[in-house]
Amino acid sequence: MDEIIVAFQGEPGAYSELAALEFFAPATVQTRPCQTFDEAFQAVSQGTCTHGVLPIENSLAGSIHRNYDLLLQHDLYIVGEYPLRVQHCLLALPGSRIEDIHRIYSHPQALAQCEKNLKRLGVEVVPEADTAGSARLVRELNDPHAGALASRRAAQVNSLQILAKNMEDDPANYTRFLTLARQPAEIPDTEVGDYKTSIVFSLKNYPGVLFKALGVFALREIDLTKIESRPIPGHVWEYMFYIDFAGHQAQRNCQRALEHLGELATYLRVLGSYPRRRLEDEVNA
Repeated sequence: MDEIIVAFQGEPGAYSELAALEFFAPATVQTRPCQTFDEAFQAVSQGTCTHGVLPIENSLAGSIHRNYDLLLQHDLYIVGEYPLRVQHCLLALPGSRIEDIHRIYSHPQALAQCEKNLKRLGVEVVPEADTAGSARLVRELNDPHAGALASRRAAQVNSLQILAKNMEDDPANYTRFLTLARQPAEIPDTEVGDYKTSIVFSLKNYPGVLFKALGVFALREIDLTKIESRPIPGHVWEYMFYIDFAGHQAQRNCQRALEHLGELATYLRVLGSYPRRRLEDEVNA
């Protein structure tokens, strides 16, 4: 297998890096941290990385709209998806005890997701830019009374110990990541396996047009697994529609649905067909 170099947004130890490592396991991969989502997309587009692994939605916080917009701006393909169970760990310096911790650093969203457990600990919470950066900060402070909420990967990267796992108040906390590449995934034997296809399209606005557009899938009993709309820059109250549906674009019923949609749409692009990762498969793995 050719060398796999994966761009992700964040610092080493970020949940995005963990998702990349788990998605490609057991293959050996190099991960390349990027400061922004834009930089991660560019790294794949320019060929400095073979793949990108970017979050697209969280089960509690919703969609990451910036990455929907970047999908449209870059000529990349979705070749896979990975639902990562977000497990916030309480990290501290080796030798620290949980009763020693007075301050906990993390991203505001992580702090909010662990609010009840943090209140029980009676600690001061300090918002930071991201979870992995908070783990690095605790290492740099060298303070036995400081802790961070971050991933188990962040503990490994920063040589910290895990004082507590599953600090989040709601265990149903998943982030779905997309794996991107410059070339589409190879067309498999579509009669075997479970696939998902992602598309983006726009419509001329007239009464019932969205109903008709979605109807091309209902007529063929194709399951829509995600619908998202994003405004079109420079066009007031006009939208791009992003849809994920069950099936591969090479399957006959999906081909017919896309052909039918093409008759209604003013713009249509297939972002990729790829193996579907069902949440229950990850829970039972």
